[in-house]
Amino acid sequence: MRTAQHISKTAFSCLSAEEWLRHKHLHEEQLDRVLNPYLKKRSQQEKDPVLDFLFEYYPFRPSHLRRWSPGIGVLLELDGKADLPELSELTVEDGHAVLNPAFFPEKRLSSVSWILNLLKQSMHKKPFFGCFGMHEWAMVYRAEKVRHSAIPLRLSDDEIAQFVESRPLLCTHFDAFRFFTEKARPLNRNVLSRDTFAEMEQPGCVHTNMDLYKWAFKLYPWISGDTLRKAFLNALVARKIDMQASPYDATAFGLEPIKIETEAGRKEYLERQTEIYENSMPIRMQLTREYEKVLEWVG
Repeated sequence: MRTAQHISKTAFSCLSAEEWLRHKHLHEEQLDRVLNPYLKKRSQQEKDPVLDFLFEYYPFRPSHLRRWSPGIGVLLELDGKADLPELSELTVEDGHAVLNPAFFPEKRLSSVSWILNLLKQSMHKKPFFGCFGMHEWAMVYRAEKVRHSAIPLRLSDDEIAQFVESRPLLCTHFDAFRFFTEKARPLNRNVLSRDTFAEMEQPGCVHTNMDLYKWAFKLYPWISGDTLRKAFLNALVARKIDMQASPYDATAFGLEPIKIETEAGRKEYLERQTEIYENSMPIRMQLTREYEKVLEWVG
């Protein structure tokens, strides 16, 4: 934590010690329910296909996730007893602590603008729900080596190939598409690339909504801990559905399959995907506001 660099406090909102400690404790308690059992399993070399993914694919440490932040533009009133969040960007002076905008790295502003544009662009698009989570199937389609080799497949290679070939692949998310097998990529109806990433993003996509967590932690600690936590817990639900709708058999991890190769399974997936979209929109809106707030303060 850095010592005082004088800043004007007139434009800041203020949280009393009681208020911000309530937010901080809630943040820690809700995350501990997920993180503590996971860290115990990890220490015993036990696999978790949901949380392993969230902490490997998204390179953000559990210890960092657990640290609550007020976000930019918020003064924390001090009472002399409370432990402040362990954030090096905090400035303390005159009985208050605040994330000092002077500490924001200017070189990151172009990235902030790009992500903000992505969030806005995808937020206002009509959601598409017709993919039925087949990206995980396309990642093992006629593959020489299966990505998640520690988890068994619930169908044979031929059954997986037959199902993939029986339906159109309609993926709109490049970061899922790039893991398709070489033989699956030509089957996708949409032509996806890094250059068209923002153009193709749409808010019905399970992976796009999962990525709200990525966009939140990329601007940590300038994004509030409350928004970061909600984005993470939302990603947790999305990843569970991802694995349930996949051709993997993850029942040993408490994940009953959503059999999208059946009409009933596709109906269930559509309901769950729609639910994720509806739960994600308030997070997307809040994250967009906080990105805008960062640019207002430092841009």
